[in-house]
Amino acid sequence: PWYVATQFHPEFKSRPHRPHPLFCGFIASALDRSRG
Repeated sequence: PWYVATQFHPEFKSRPHRPHPLFCGFIASALDRSRG
């Protein structure tokens, strides 16, 4: 399983073409896992 916890709201710092690094890392990990 993959878990993440934060004490802040990174969604307020994200923009459509400039996402917060936390979301980039989450998506990158999900893609790596789905590709095997």
